[in-house]
Amino acid sequence: MVSQNKRNVGVTPYAFTEQGVAMLSGVVNSDKAINMNIAVMRAFVDVRKILLKQSNINEQLTEIKERIGEHDVQLNELYDAMENLIDEKIAQIKWKDRERIGFKIKE
Repeated sequence: MVSQNKRNVGVTPYAFTEQGVAMLSGVVNSDKAINMNIAVMRAFVDVRKILLKQSNINEQLTEIKERIGEHDVQLNELYDAMENLIDEKIAQIKWKDRERIGFKIKE
């Protein structure tokens, strides 16, 4: 059984860490390799910036969700108040339009 902690040294890695790329720059001396190294380091920096922005976006989304929750409560209170007003108006209209009973005065 092969231990999971051992790695196969004969296999080429598919990716470098940022520190690995920085260490490689101390060994490689050709212009093409140096330019590639700079491009890879810039890519790491850009990825880090994107991740930081995404974190900020997550915070903003959380804040928006909280505000929406507060607004839902406030809107429900408004809807309830409007329904109460409508119910009162309907009651007044029904009272005014009811059929009168009792003595009728002739003019």
